Amino acid sequence: MTRSTLPEPDAGALAHSARLAAHLRAEIQAAEGAAIPFSRFMELALYAPGLGYYSAGADKFGEGGDFVTAPELGPVFAACVAEALAPVLQQIGPEALFLELGGGTGAFAEVALKRLTELDALPDRYAILEPSADLRARQRDRLRQRLPPPLFDLVEWLDGPFPHDWQGVLFANEVIDALPTPRFGIVDGEVHEEHVVIDGEGFARISRPADGFLANAVRHLEQRLERRFADGYRSELLPQLPYWIQAVSGGMKRGAMLFVDYGYPRAEYYLPERDDGTLRAFYRQHVHADPLRWPGLQDITASVDFTALAEAGVGAGFDFTGYCSQASFLMGNGMAGVLERIERIADEGERLRRTEEVKKLTLPSAMGERFQVMGFEKEVEFGAAFLAGDLSFRL
Repeated sequence: MTRSTLPEPDAGALAHSARLAAHLRAEIQAAEGAAIPFSRFMELALYAPGLGYYSAGADKFGEGGDFVTAPELGPVFAACVAEALAPVLQQIGPEALFLELGGGTGAFAEVALKRLTELDALPDRYAILEPSADLRARQRDRLRQRLPPPLFDLVEWLDGPFPHDWQGVLFANEVIDALPTPRFGIVDGEVHEEHVVIDGEGFARISRPADGFLANAVRHLEQRLERRFADGYRSELLPQLPYWIQAVSGGMKRGAMLFVDYGYPRAEYYLPERDDGTLRAFYRQHVHADPLRWPGLQDITASVDFTALAEAGVGAGFDFTGYCSQASFLMGNGMAGVLERIERIADEGERLRRTEEVKKLTLPSAMGERFQVMGFEKEVEFGAAFLAGDLSFRL
């Protein structure tokens, strides 16, 4: 997808992007060498207060937005995830808390709370850690309208992780892919970091020698892979992932963590032929390779290194539970019951919509294999959720 084939934003959107671009130019001009690391550009483009992609008010999710996440397709995904997490909540009992990272439109929370009610596994509180004031307002409106008052009263919004010790479950769907990521490259055998500079009215990426933290992380990665990266090789690396996992899990003393995202095990992520990494942008259902285009109007993501995620979870004091494709996870956690309920739907149109939803979630050509699921546990039993299609051997 080239720039010329992308739909043109309207005047209001372009004006918004221009305001964020001015903010980015000011930061670049003030930086040493008039350049900022790409990770900082990504952070501001996505999260700058009131201006960043996730902080401002543009539609993002669903057919009318830039991309479609699993919970936005319909109720199947959230119902199956609730089925998987319900036994953990039941093991913990009345004090269990549920923490969702990034609540999207609130679609997941709506279905999950209803299904947990049916399973007699409601948490004491359902917390959504949502940095976007706009999304927080949308989630609150949706849940107030669609949940009965006793369920809505369980929901709260957080600015950060729980500040106290807690027990329960942490769930994150398509969150890690949006963490601001450093980009590295190999130049004459040395590790460089991608930076962003001003280029006329826009921005450009350049390469500069990496600092010790990133350079050491890349060399450590090469040791794990048992090979050196070739000159010209470029990719992403999240050396801060272990610290992020520790921060978001906070004081969890007992419970489980569940992550759903797109990505690869380490050996596949850093294949020699994948020599420009996985960085991409999403704009109005188009995927393209220009993350500097129209700051604030498009999502910027990179795939997840699931081997690194497994190491980070264990390093944070959790036991690794399992790793499988999204299709296998859903099939192993209530999909059979979902299919039976779909067959009983009297309205033919609704039955076809739900059938199509299941196909999108599970077919290898859609989300089924591209998205993967990883779980961790601490003093609970969560392994049953990963009995179908375990892929841990690939890590």
